[in-house]
Amino acid sequence: MEKALKGGNHLTREELIVELGKAKIATNDNRASHIFAWAELEGLICSGATKRGKQTYALLEERVPKRKPFNKEEGLATLAQKYFSSRCPATLQDFVWWSGLTAREARRALETAAPNFIPETINSQTYWFTPSFLFPKAKDEELYLLPAFDEFIISYRDRSAALTQETHKKAVSNNGIFRPVIVVNGQAAGTWKRTIDKDKVVLEAEFFEPPNKTISSNVKEAGIQYGHYLDKQIELNIKY
Repeated sequence: MEKALKGGNHLTREELIVELGKAKIATNDNRASHIFAWAELEGLICSGATKRGKQTYALLEERVPKRKPFNKEEGLATLAQKYFSSRCPATLQDFVWWSGLTAREARRALETAAPNFIPETINSQTYWFTPSFLFPKAKDEELYLLPAFDEFIISYRDRSAALTQETHKKAVSNNGIFRPVIVVNGQAAGTWKRTIDKDKVVLEAEFFEPPNKTISSNVKEAGIQYGHYLDKQIELNIKY
């Protein structure tokens, strides 16, 4: 694998299987899947550039620049810095949820990074802000079509700023599946899904409440932009 991929050569799964065959390495009986999984876990290969619409593999050492390793304390501080810088305002409990750290580790990480942030208590919860944080100016029914598991929703343990108790059930399933969400002015207003046909994309937007004319117009515009991105015609169905 290393010889086949060296020098920035990105190969598809099928192409790498051919190379394994040339080396007389068996890939039958699902052996290929285990070989690829092992190579990824060992840090030998990773995802490469798309080739003719197919995913490829590349050498990790060529794809990802080497960095100076962190010790644990440096790693915790860096993780806290990146999380609260990109997702503020957020709470310690949000950070615990997102990072998977223990409460003690997360608290230690935040204490290290705290000099770079400003705490503010709102409804008995302490939120952390960057000094440069500015609330965005309100626009006319600003609307986004977010993908499933988008960080805007999943980054926080407490999602009440974006989802009510009722809408949370519609946006997140009981078994933890986060659905694609329509966000209007920072709050979840509905869900959406797509069906890709040969020459078009069928986009179904289901709002939690009947949308007004501006929101209906904005979701149509967002759908058109999505169609342009996929280079396909868009067919939009709005439900509520």
